[in-house]
Amino acid sequence: MADTVTARELQKKFGRYQDRALVAPVTVTKYGRPSVVILSAAEYERLRKLDRQALAVTELSDSDIEAIRVARIPKRHRYRSSNLP
Repeated sequence: MADTVTARELQKKFGRYQDRALVAPVTVTKYGRPSVVILSAAEYERLRKLDRQALAVTELSDSDIEAIRVARIPKRHRYRSSNLP
């Protein structure tokens, strides 16, 4: 379970929360509102790898373009007329 701590408490006991962040994210609040989250370096890198990358069309290979051309939306994700306004 993630911890939540005030900025003041974090300053007093930084080492404790740094260690806790190795196991689960620690949310730091300022004036009662979430301000930042402390994550382990491993979790940060994992999340960075999930970032989407944008490529120019000219950077796509022929096989990428063909895969896009033949791609179809699975039936369970298609709009039905009852979903439309």
